[in-house]
Amino acid sequence: MSDFWLAALGLMLVLEGIMPFLFPAEWRDTLRKVAQFHDGQARFIGLTLMLAGLLLIYWIK
Repeated sequence: MSDFWLAALGLMLVLEGIMPFLFPAEWRDTLRKVAQFHDGQARFIGLTLMLAGLLLIYWIK
């Protein structure tokens, strides 16, 4: 079971690294814009991403 978690973590790190590797300037600009979000906006985005991830996992299983 822990192998799946490590594989998922590795895949997440690969996917997270694609943008800064391929488009560093655009990635930096996006981070600047995201840093200006209000707490409520950041929480809403985080909640939406978590729910989307859970739905994807549920759909796969």
